[in-house]
Amino acid sequence: MTTKTIVRWRHIASPVGDLLVATDDNGLRAIEFPRNRHPMKRDDGWIEGAHPLIDEAQRQLDDYFAGKRTIFDVPLAPRGTPFQLAVWQALREIPFGDTWTYGDLARHINQPSAVRAVGAANGRNPIPVIVPCHRVIGSDGSLTGFGGGLPTKEFLLRLEGALPASLL
Repeated sequence: MTTKTIVRWRHIASPVGDLLVATDDNGLRAIEFPRNRHPMKRDDGWIEGAHPLIDEAQRQLDDYFAGKRTIFDVPLAPRGTPFQLAVWQALREIPFGDTWTYGDLARHINQPSAVRAVGAANGRNPIPVIVPCHRVIGSDGSLTGFGGGLPTKEFLLRLEGALPASLL
C-alpha cells in the first residue's frame, strides 16, 4: 500500500502579491503568484496549514525582497520530467543580477537545439523566484512570457539590478 504525500500550503505576503507556498517533508513543491499561468495540480493530499519549510521559505523570500539575500538554500522538491528538472537546476546557476537567453540556457544543459523545449520547461517552473526563471529573457533583450506576468518579471529583475538596458 502506498502512502499519499501530504503537501502543506499557505499564502504569504510579498511585494508582488500573496504567494501560495507549498511543501512536503522533502522540500518546497511550489510557489504560485496570485494569477499563475500553470497552477500545480492539487489533490486531497494538499492541506492548508503550517510547516517549518514554509516558514523558512518565507524568511528567505522576505530577505530577498528586502535586498538582503541573493541565494536561496531552502530545500526544494519540484516534480517534473528529467528534462524539466535539468532545466530547473540550470536556472539555479544563473547568478543573481544576471540574465541568460533561452539559447544560453539550452547550451548550458548541452541541448543547443532545444531552445523551444527549454522555454516550455522554463514556463512550467513550479518554484519561481527561488528557481529564478525570471532571469531568462529573449535573445533581443526583451522580457518574454512569465507565469507571474511581465510586470512581476520586470519588478524582480529591477530588484536584482538585472533589468536589460533597453528597458531602463
